[in-house]
Amino acid sequence: MSRTRRMLSLGAFVHESGQHVAGWRHPGAHTGAGVDFSQIADAARTAERGLFDLFFLADSSAVSLTGTPEAQRRMGKVVKFEPITVLSALAAVTSRIGLVATASSTYADPYLLARQFASLDQISCGRAGWNLVTSNNEAEALNHSRTAHIAHADRYDRAIEFAEVVQGLWESWDEDAFIRDADSGLFFDPAKMHPLNHMGNHFSVRGPLNVARSVQGRPVLVQAGASDTGRDVAARLAEVVFTAQTTLDQARAFYADITARLPRFGRSSGEVCIMPGLYPVVGRTRMEAEDKFAALQALIEPSVGIAILEHTIGVTGLSAYDLDGPVPEMGETNGPRSRQALLLEAARRDGLTLRQLCELNAGPRGHLLVCGTAAEVTDVMEDWFTSGAADGFNVMPAWLPGSLTDFVDDVVPELQRRELFRTAYAGTTLREHLGLLKPVARRNIAMSVE
Repeated sequence: MSRTRRMLSLGAFVHESGQHVAGWRHPGAHTGAGVDFSQIADAARTAERGLFDLFFLADSSAVSLTGTPEAQRRMGKVVKFEPITVLSALAAVTSRIGLVATASSTYADPYLLARQFASLDQISCGRAGWNLVTSNNEAEALNHSRTAHIAHADRYDRAIEFAEVVQGLWESWDEDAFIRDADSGLFFDPAKMHPLNHMGNHFSVRGPLNVARSVQGRPVLVQAGASDTGRDVAARLAEVVFTAQTTLDQARAFYADITARLPRFGRSSGEVCIMPGLYPVVGRTRMEAEDKFAALQALIEPSVGIAILEHTIGVTGLSAYDLDGPVPEMGETNGPRSRQALLLEAARRDGLTLRQLCELNAGPRGHLLVCGTAAEVTDVMEDWFTSGAADGFNVMPAWLPGSLTDFVDDVVPELQRRELFRTAYAGTTLREHLGLLKPVARRNIAMSVE
């Protein structure tokens, strides 16, 4: 990192009505953030008021149809804005906060995606980031002219080449390629334009990209996979790693593993920011925080809890089991394998019933849950930060706007008091916020994959 004093990085990882499956039922909740731009803009401005590094949108290109008809009609996260569109709009109503969107490589075109994110980077003056994922939702295949989901290993093989093509396209122009000299009539220097000329196993892309290089060089690449293959992708490509762990030991092991893999790809730890998900429930007292947590948990409909668990771990048929019985054995999924392993490990470790696992998953989804006062939440964050478990956190508000406002108004000042977090933005680009160096433009790019 380029900072002289190491500071926490913070992302606001938001869903339409909040992270909790029943968040939309809270009396003060935004229930229209998937259709009402003012509500998502309010959340982005709150995060920027809290000096967050980035505002992070989850996404999927399919409506989840898991669960029974009774569960489906109770789902609060059915429709959402297309993320590049909404982040481009948010760029106009914010000025500093980074703007990161999830976009899957599994059913997308690399040239179009590279162009979209490069355009967002230009519109926002260097605040864009792309969260590279492979689709874990089987339903997405049916929306992209396929009858079955691509196999896990094939999705990752495609993703690596996809990301290399996108990054290569982002290097299509030198910073000073555009002369724009009206007197001489020279608009650009062709010697500073670099066609990609990529020929690979999955893609053939000539380039160059028809969007110029941005003020931060190129969008920040975020990655969110925790399987062994996903960790290799993170070490090879990612600049920010979004991950899920529930214990300090798990997080330290993951951090050490990613760091140990970096040299294999010619990289060092200063080039990667590791940010586990954090689900905070903040109260003025521990009792108030616990009451807030319990109030949301009481709003979980059992059928919805089962459906969300099935979606999270990539299985079906859980409604056939006794909710108050043990968690059944499950085979390997073609969906989110690392999240399945994480949640099933927690169920075995803590002796959870199926109902308890559904309730545990309804909010944090396998991420770190901290319930307490601002000082207690900060204690945990500081411990993870100073113990080699995290460079920062993606904060996952249970419901919007209240949970995000609680964090900004109560936890951020405590982090600042301990000199763990900035008191003002020092730069204007996402890379500057994260302490990542601006990439040096490559010359005469010609990539090929054997």
